[in-house]
Amino acid sequence: SKLTNLGDLEMTWRSRVRFHPLLVRILHKSRLRYYGKPEKKMDMPYQAYFEVADGSGMMSMVLWNSLCPEWYHSMKVGTVLLLEKYTIKTSYPFKTHPTPRDSQMKRFATIEISLNVRDPPSEIRIIPEEMVKPEWGLPEVKYWFITRSELDDLPNNHSCDVIGLVTFVGRAERARKREHSEDFWLYRWAHAIDGTSDQPFILELFATSQPDVFEHIHPMTYLVCTQMRVIQDLTENPSRTVYLTTSNESQIFITGWHKGQPYTKDAKVKNFIQWTKSQSEADHIKKTVIGGYYPFPRPPDSFLKY
Repeated sequence: SKLTNLGDLEMTWRSRVRFHPLLVRILHKSRLRYYGKPEKKMDMPYQAYFEVADGSGMMSMVLWNSLCPEWYHSMKVGTVLLLEKYTIKTSYPFKTHPTPRDSQMKRFATIEISLNVRDPPSEIRIIPEEMVKPEWGLPEVKYWFITRSELDDLPNNHSCDVIGLVTFVGRAERARKREHSEDFWLYRWAHAIDGTSDQPFILELFATSQPDVFEHIHPMTYLVCTQMRVIQDLTENPSRTVYLTTSNESQIFITGWHKGQPYTKDAKVKNFIQWTKSQSEADHIKKTVIGGYYPFPRPPDSFLKY
């Protein structure tokens, strides 16, 4: 069928009622958002953002309401979609944006693709990877993996991807989203090593929309975390500790979930796998820890400094 592209959409969307089909690849995926309120009667008040791209650039795509439970888990980073009967809306100005891994890619930030269950009912098809043709010009998924030895030199809030062998995982903890709020964030701390430094990655992992992964992080698993943010202690603290925290677009993968993921082709991921083959599993198991209370960032060692 006759296709359009994201660049043409941005130029012509105001003058059109119907749009030609779109062929795009998912580059980023946000966590699932629940926006239900007691006074509003909605069956499925869910929403999820994706960043999709074709040869002309990248744009946000929003999945609404009952389409979320139907499609969210099938739409993975790297999935190719054929979209029909979608609508175009002005972008929501306050949403988070992932850091693009390809600085050359054009970003269309003024509009977004909206997929709804009615008015009109959007048609979504997933194209199997083996049927994707090079002449379609769809961009590949790119990553920005860093090693532990590179972490200390990165600025605060820098975005990166990491892979490591888990040596510690803490219990799940809760923090209030807002003061006096009944809503909580669920998170846990983890340490992962990659052989490039004596220090581990310290990871603050908030529960994403992957409960089956979040609940099964354990020592000796290979952990991949994408779209992580660097948190640098900006005070003049000589014992400052750098750690990484998840963002709205983070994805987490553990042993058993890596097969077929786009990052398996990355050079730093391959280097890490080579390093693990040279390690003694028994030695690492002796040093692993699970559960317990993990106070972090650590308080100063005296009341005077506190």
